[in-house]
Amino acid sequence: MHIPERLLLGPGPSMIAPRVMRAMASPVLSHLDPDLMTMMDDVRARLARLFQAPDDALTIAMSGTGTSGMEAMIANLVSDGTRVLVVTTGYFGDRLADICRRYGATITHVSAEWGRAIDPAAVKSALRSSGTKGIEIVAAVHAETSTGVLNPIEDIATAAREHGALMLVDAVTSLGGHPLDADGWGLDAVYSCTQKCVGAPSGMSPVLWSARARAKKEPCRSFYLDLDLLEAYWLQRKYHHTLSSTMIYALHEALTMIEEEGLEARWERHRRNHLTLAKGLEAMGLSLLPPESERLWTLNAVKVPPGVDEAAVRRALLTKYSIEIGAGLGPLAGKIWRVGLMGASSSPSSILIFLGALEHVLRDAGHACPPGAGVAAAAAAG
Repeated sequence: MHIPERLLLGPGPSMIAPRVMRAMASPVLSHLDPDLMTMMDDVRARLARLFQAPDDALTIAMSGTGTSGMEAMIANLVSDGTRVLVVTTGYFGDRLADICRRYGATITHVSAEWGRAIDPAAVKSALRSSGTKGIEIVAAVHAETSTGVLNPIEDIATAAREHGALMLVDAVTSLGGHPLDADGWGLDAVYSCTQKCVGAPSGMSPVLWSARARAKKEPCRSFYLDLDLLEAYWLQRKYHHTLSSTMIYALHEALTMIEEEGLEARWERHRRNHLTLAKGLEAMGLSLLPPESERLWTLNAVKVPPGVDEAAVRRALLTKYSIEIGAGLGPLAGKIWRVGLMGASSSPSSILIFLGALEHVLRDAGHACPPGAGVAAAAAAG
């Protein structure tokens, strides 16, 4: 096989540290090997610290991508007629609503335009207007990957708790890159993925399942996604499915690296590199879609300048410089580039390489950039 080396700066997957890749080359163990079970116990403990989980929460890693975690949370909480308020600010909020609907939920939407965070007052108003039976679950995306927007999950969760509703959170693009405090914020069901800020390859979905959520669990229609059965496998060693030991090695090593760096230091690294990139883009005459106070650190939605072919720029970055960035989705297709700075991809060197390549590609596309301005501004900011 010939696999090209890429600088992965899209919405995921992100770059993987060499030590994580080396961990994956370790000998394969059975899914019930006692040594693997010991490592899985350590992974559970490290995930609890990463989520900042309450002591009575279950934290495990689902086999599958972040979508498996998303569907598992819904499959175990939603049945016909469950009343769910879905915060929709982009593509992945829409996906949350879609999966809830497939499991029979009665959906109430509270929405913001793509590129803006939700106003918590709109959530509170929707909860007050939900009628005598009220909303049972509030579901929201923390980091809306399609728009580069960070939603105010702490405020949304407070409103949900005041109305007696469970709080379901998509933390796919925030876990490990933005502050997230499941215990302090009162989050009940949270799912993420391994291939973004966590720093492992795609293939597992870390999830948090609070005692409050478990008390309201619905009979799960899916065998594979049943959290009772998965808990029995992870804690009581009862066979459920053939977990990949290789993926556990990768996740364990990635979580070890997070703790060595320190969670607050890791958040600060993602914040600092986001600001560095923003300075470089500004010097090149480019801007980000969301207002400054609503921007993700981990996924930057860069507005395409007038007259520039969005797809041609991405194609040139990939073919000439082996740099991957993402396209816009839905109503933002052709209007933004999505530039991810997550995990090992969030580094000053990645930013400088990207800005230098982007300058050359944009100049060929007819967008005038002062020579070297982006790199110089980023270097000064960093």
